[in-house]
Amino acid sequence: MDEQVKIRGFRIEPGEVEEVLAGHEAVARVAVVVREDRPGDRRLVAYVVPADGQGDAAGLAGVLREYARGVLPDYLVPAAFVALESLPLNPNGKLDRPALPVPDYAALVSGRGPRTPQEEILAGLFAEVLGLERVGIDDDFFTLGGDSIMSIQLVSRAREAGLAITPRDVFLHKTVERLTAVAAPVTASSAHSEDEPVGDVPLTPIMHWLIDGGGALDGYNQSTLLYVPEDLGEAPIRTALGALLDHHDVLRARLVRPDHPDGEWRLTVPAPGAVDPGRCFRRVDAAALDSDGLRSVMETEAEAARLRLDPEAGVMLQAVWFDTGAGRGPGRLLLVAHHLVVDGVSWRILLPDLRAAWEAARDGRQAGLAPVTTSFRTWSGLLTELAADPDRTAAELDLWTGMTQPDQGLFADLAPEPGRDVAGTLRHLTLTLSEEQTEPLLTSVPAMFRAGVNDVLLTGLVLALADHRRRHGPGTGTAVLLDLEDHGREELVDGVDLSRTVGWFTSLFPVRLDAGAVDLDEALSGGAAAGHALKRLKEQLRAIPDRGIGYGLLRHLNSATAERLAALPTPRIGFNYLGRVNTAGAGLPQVWTPSTEEGGRPAAHDTEAALHHVLDVNAVTHVGPDGPRLVVTWSWPAALLTEERVQELAHGWFRALGALVTHARRPDAGGRTPSDVPLLSLSQSALDRLEAVWRKKK
Repeated sequence: MDEQVKIRGFRIEPGEVEEVLAGHEAVARVAVVVREDRPGDRRLVAYVVPADGQGDAAGLAGVLREYARGVLPDYLVPAAFVALESLPLNPNGKLDRPALPVPDYAALVSGRGPRTPQEEILAGLFAEVLGLERVGIDDDFFTLGGDSIMSIQLVSRAREAGLAITPRDVFLHKTVERLTAVAAPVTASSAHSEDEPVGDVPLTPIMHWLIDGGGALDGYNQSTLLYVPEDLGEAPIRTALGALLDHHDVLRARLVRPDHPDGEWRLTVPAPGAVDPGRCFRRVDAAALDSDGLRSVMETEAEAARLRLDPEAGVMLQAVWFDTGAGRGPGRLLLVAHHLVVDGVSWRILLPDLRAAWEAARDGRQAGLAPVTTSFRTWSGLLTELAADPDRTAAELDLWTGMTQPDQGLFADLAPEPGRDVAGTLRHLTLTLSEEQTEPLLTSVPAMFRAGVNDVLLTGLVLALADHRRRHGPGTGTAVLLDLEDHGREELVDGVDLSRTVGWFTSLFPVRLDAGAVDLDEALSGGAAAGHALKRLKEQLRAIPDRGIGYGLLRHLNSATAERLAALPTPRIGFNYLGRVNTAGAGLPQVWTPSTEEGGRPAAHDTEAALHHVLDVNAVTHVGPDGPRLVVTWSWPAALLTEERVQELAHGWFRALGALVTHARRPDAGGRTPSDVPLLSLSQSALDRLEAVWRKKK
């Protein structure tokens, strides 16, 4: 634990990396350290003493990098490998860290310079992002110290320079020369700039789901509470809100009811300037309030902001500045947006843009926000077209029909009753997992199984539900039917880039997960059964095409299939993992970071809003200075479940997640599944046997 360090939010133990590299026959000795040779730029560096007769240092670095990539997750692969004749030691015989040389990233640069204007652009951007004087066209972006975060920066800057590439392109092609071959000019066609973002917008599947569910929807919102500079200023923040409203078209949208009973709901987006930012903003003088008074005022104002939302009048956004005065630390800024115009990914676009627009307004500059490549209106129209594709119907209708056959699992005998089980009757339970458990769930466990965080979390949930079911009934078994939420920003059409598009993209789809004939006691104690369950459920999730977006297309946008799917049973449990959110920690909070204070945000629903599930599980990872923590909120109608039962389930899930962490520490844990080797027809058992032989030989 004393050796743990952090790089870009990941907790890293250099000793683990050293152990892996020391296992290579070409290495005599190795030391792995974190260097910060430029402020804020922390990189993992391996210093290697080669074994006798292992050739030149440059060749050894390449060999060790490929070796490390085959064993370690990306964030544990050193950015540089430095060959030394011996490791420097202090008088006590320990590693003399200050004596370790600064890696010469420039020395890794190849000699071939750019030959075309496109190569010139990319070589310059490589150097800019990596902090080097120059880069050759044969140089590997990751060998020179790049990582996944830097690759996104590269993509963004390349687009600004007129070249369209994707993060996937960077990972696949890596060098200037090879990226230039796949880069396309950023044109009006590729950016969809010919499509007008203003006008009528057909509803997306998730919007239909909301409206078809009935009940009140005016106050259905997402919100965030930010720490902001104490000198925020009313004029600059109003100007910034105006820039945000004009730049992100869907924030100006208005919900339009159909003219007749058989008509279609729709959104309509007016031109920029149509929404007065003054209608969206309120300043609250909180300079004289103590902490209790501030909390009380924030509770009142948060609910009032929610009630001011009016989607049919085009009031989709509210901002409330709690001005705490000078000398009292950061103020607070509450943002409340109707869910019709934002989702979890949208906030990751809006908050940096709001900050940039405020800084520009404060300094008397134009905001100059990065352009939106594909409008929400364009995307919604594309979904409508895709829903009518007969190939999708032929490929997926039977899949979804079979997925939603009658559920015999937990809570199968319960269902929300319209009029009785509404949002006002919801009860909530929030639990937080420790940093020590959360960290491996986000990093080492998924890396070992080549899985996603969702795969790990859902495996734990399925095991916990199965354990609860065997003790309380009905019946036994591990199958469970869930409603899963996903971000919905899938690459369905070439040229569509949604990385800068704000809106409600969420896809909601049913999935039947079954851990099979698993030994629950062994799985919940971290034994081999835990790994078998994770591999099985990972494959079931991988088998769903396009991450489930097709269900919504056929259920809500295709008149030929909608009625058939609507008649099928609906899941009793909903699950949503919202990813990682940076939050302020102890001490003086940093401005423009989310606050987790209680009482500062409104309820998500109107009290009379319809409920769809017996139990909803919403998880998010809060990343603070002390590390990540998984925060889970369980919600249920009071008439259907008791808090004691939900408590038991919640603690059972954390127990199951802990078992997966324990299992991942076993020497035989991890491994591939059939979806990892799509070109081979291998069963899971065959893969397990091959990997067992490989481990034995190693």
